[in-house]
Amino acid sequence: MLGGIGIPELIVIFAIVLLFFGAKRLPEIGKSLGKGIRDFQDSLKGIEDEVNREIPPGDTRNSGSSTQEHPHEPSEHRDRPQG
Repeated sequence: MLGGIGIPELIVIFAIVLLFFGAKRLPEIGKSLGKGIRDFQDSLKGIEDEVNREIPPGDTRNSGSSTQEHPHEPSEHRDRPQG
């Protein structure tokens, strides 16, 4: 599920939140949490759109990548110890 968090763990977390904040404030907390997540996602989308405007997808001309297609193979022989 969520990185090892199952149903029993979610129930325990919900119970702790319920005890800490009380039943009357839970809808308010859920609403503000949802708004915060939505604002965060909108910000990420805006940043992604700005980056895509500056560097179109698939444009790798000036990416500065220096990766090699074929990495160096290890040498087959080893130096023998002297002595």
